[in-house]
Amino acid sequence: MHLQSFPAAHPPQIPDAPRLGLPWALAEARAFHLQGIGRLARAERAAAKQRAEHDAPFYLAAEVARLQAVREQLAGEAQQWWQALVSNDEATVCEAVNTAFSDNPAAGCAVGVDGSVLSVVMRQQDLDSLPTQAPGLTPSGRPTLKNLTKRDKTLWWLTSMGSNIVATLKEGFATAPGVTAIDLAVLTRLPDTQRLGFVAYGRWTRATIESTPWREPEDALRFLDIGQDVACSVTTTASGNLSSIIKPLDVTRVPGLQDLLDHAQDEPDSGETTLADLDISLGGNTPANGGSSVTDPFRIKPFAEWKQEAPSGLPLPPPAPFVVPIALVAGQTLVLPEEAWQGLRMAFSFSGADADLTLFLTGQDGRVAGDEDFVFYNQPSGASGAARVLGKQPEGPHTVERATVHLSALPERVRRVALAINMDVDTGLTCASLTYANLHIECGTGAAWIFQPPADPDIRAMVVAELYRHTVDSRPAWKLRAVGQGWAEGLDGLARAYGVDVE
Repeated sequence: MHLQSFPAAHPPQIPDAPRLGLPWALAEARAFHLQGIGRLARAERAAAKQRAEHDAPFYLAAEVARLQAVREQLAGEAQQWWQALVSNDEATVCEAVNTAFSDNPAAGCAVGVDGSVLSVVMRQQDLDSLPTQAPGLTPSGRPTLKNLTKRDKTLWWLTSMGSNIVATLKEGFATAPGVTAIDLAVLTRLPDTQRLGFVAYGRWTRATIESTPWREPEDALRFLDIGQDVACSVTTTASGNLSSIIKPLDVTRVPGLQDLLDHAQDEPDSGETTLADLDISLGGNTPANGGSSVTDPFRIKPFAEWKQEAPSGLPLPPPAPFVVPIALVAGQTLVLPEEAWQGLRMAFSFSGADADLTLFLTGQDGRVAGDEDFVFYNQPSGASGAARVLGKQPEGPHTVERATVHLSALPERVRRVALAINMDVDTGLTCASLTYANLHIECGTGAAWIFQPPADPDIRAMVVAELYRHTVDSRPAWKLRAVGQGWAEGLDGLARAYGVDVE
């Protein structure tokens, strides 16, 4: 663990608010006003379009102003948080450090800040939990398991503790840039009494930790030599060997340690929050699926919601009747109705593994004009809001990721929109791991289509469907094609195929 490096904290960077354009606002307004109006009701449709043209500029201006105000508020809060962190505000530093510690194998907890000195308590693995045997060779060279001597087991445990101490110190300094030293104390369950006790403590400075080379596993034991007032239960005997007996340290030398020990709970069956489970409790609010449960601060307010809140807002039109979606097969194409140009809503539903929905806005050559035409979870908006991914959320036993595309608001250079999925690169899983996967597409009139992509065990990224410009009876049209083909190399291959630079 001590060989791991940790990125240094830096001021939070608040992304720009989504760029929105009048074509997008007009498409949203038209989709709203045309709901429930039949295609043959020409006078009513013309009036609805006029209302949309009237409302769109006001809707756009309201959303642009609201999103900019949200960004300014976030930027102000981020600046205040950063100033509190670098000035060693105790609550801010402890919260940031404990969040960083939440995934550590040795649970750590920041318990206070005094000036520029941070105090940390770490829970080391119990000696009795280590194996009693280790791999070895017989005199004839055959592999075997050999019993560990008590001294060897103690050395293993001490090296593990030193490694965890060094990692905790490095991560603490990386997370809290204003901290110059860390007072760290280590708790474990003592083998003889099975009670908690402190087995190491000391003070380590930032300069010492950052200037010491950490290259070999044996370097973990350097924590004993480079700290200030370091005490450790494992000592060196007069003959130069490590002691094999672990006894609790005298905590009266360091103020506050006895109080910490008196209030430490380490009974897994007690039902109380335990120090052993500290890393779990600290990370308990971390959202799964890459943060999908966190509310998007730049959520765009739907036109219907804006219209309802507007002082002169008209009542909402009646909802469109439910229409059974048309099931598509791979390779099937169809011409989208003109109403679909004003807004398509997409939902990719799946379970069994994690996947991400991605949109590529390409030109005639099938490639994106720039990275801004690559719409995904880190860049959820493209073409001034005409294409957006809206994030994932659980719905019953499935996960659903949604997106919207306003075809009429896309710039003329965009000739095709690829709707793609890619598996989580960290899992190494293929599309065969997805169960109950389907892409559902609908427009405001209720027309809907559904396609179930193949569970291909040889690919990790797939184009599920495409939207592309076409000409029908000498008139411009948009068509939908079900695809279901992909790349074995996953997101990298998918992105390169559409001209996205992959570093």
